[in-house]
Amino acid sequence: MAAGLLTAGLAAPAFAADDPPQTDQLWINEPYEQTLPLGTDGAQPQSRTLGVGIYHDNENFTVTDGKLTVDVSELAGVAEVSWPDNCTPSGSRAVCDIPVVPAIGADYEDQVFLTVRAADGAEVGAQGRITFEATATGGPDGTLTAPHESFDTTLTVGTGPDLAIDPVTGIEDGRPGDERTIPFKVTNNGNESAHGITVKLNASYGLTDLTRYDACTYTTTNGDVYAPSTNVACTFDQELAPGDSFVLPAPLTVRLAPYALNERLDIDVEPGDGAQDLDSLNDYTIVQIGVENTADYSVTGDAIAGAAGETATAELTFKNNGPAWFGNLGSGDPVAKVRLIVPEGTTVTGVPSGCSPRTLEGGYYPKQTGAPRYDCSLRYWVLADTQRTFAFSVRVDTVVPGATGAVSIHPPYGEFGEYPFDFDPDLANNTAVLAVN
Repeated sequence: MAAGLLTAGLAAPAFAADDPPQTDQLWINEPYEQTLPLGTDGAQPQSRTLGVGIYHDNENFTVTDGKLTVDVSELAGVAEVSWPDNCTPSGSRAVCDIPVVPAIGADYEDQVFLTVRAADGAEVGAQGRITFEATATGGPDGTLTAPHESFDTTLTVGTGPDLAIDPVTGIEDGRPGDERTIPFKVTNNGNESAHGITVKLNASYGLTDLTRYDACTYTTTNGDVYAPSTNVACTFDQELAPGDSFVLPAPLTVRLAPYALNERLDIDVEPGDGAQDLDSLNDYTIVQIGVENTADYSVTGDAIAGAAGETATAELTFKNNGPAWFGNLGSGDPVAKVRLIVPEGTTVTGVPSGCSPRTLEGGYYPKQTGAPRYDCSLRYWVLADTQRTFAFSVRVDTVVPGATGAVSIHPPYGEFGEYPFDFDPDLANNTAVLAVN
């Protein structure tokens, strides 16, 4: 079970209220691998904090009395561990108490924080593992146990710079036209100096007028393959000794464009001279910027006519009427799907690209043509005034005067009611019809 699962947000399994599954499983969210720096000029090595915790699958069960067993026997001569108050050590192991174990759908937070540092006399390259086991009370059988021998974290002793970006709080209340300042500070937590620093920024389409620095180059992408954005690459010559911090020559500001909505600024730093950073995980951060704006999705149906045996082209058109653009910049999921329920008395004989055949309920349909329903995926971003037409070839098998098929816009997964387009101010134009004769 990868620790990174929880960094992207936990998703609760969907269970019918009248038929909850009687299974549950305990899991451990172990820390990522970590490199521990040696001391600087004979000083004690710097400490690192490792967060770890447990959670379970089924929110229909209450799980309590979690016991996380941490074994550090393999760290002898490599690293030293300081135990938090909720852990009871005994030799090279400790049992840590977690009174309430959250379900996977809850807002997960680590419950145990270990403090580790390189051991005195440890040599560069020395490695050791921390292993984890866990049990808890609850679930269908009264006791839950995490999979045995499945969770561990490797610690490696190293030397070099370790650039870390200070945490940056996202923005939730932006308005089109605002200028916002993005805090930016980098500290060298390693045991060697960084000889220069490289800073890279990627600003999403709705972020404009970034602060200009002489040490930076600025390029924009045109949105042919990927969503349009601004890329900034900077090289600063500043020497960054252990413990020193770096800030940009002037505050980093961005302007929220009239079409801004859900924006993000990616920040990446690296030490200069090709040096290897001790911990690349804290070299990168994403600043999420929410803007109070709307993007009005709409769909247009069509009307076709034909005698029995004739084929006509039906064009279904999605449009983002703006004023904002929208992109699923993190997941890369389609911004929406256009759905066609095929009219009575007709058969789809030609299917446009991006459209998948489905049963009426949304299940697998074995053939490309002849399905009763089609779901057509848009790409992962749409600008204001983006328009996409899906042209179907439809054969009239039986003339049914006034026959219609439903045309509608849906989220990429699930149904509209489950995952609404909360940025869409007018849902009435999210449906249309394909009329036949």
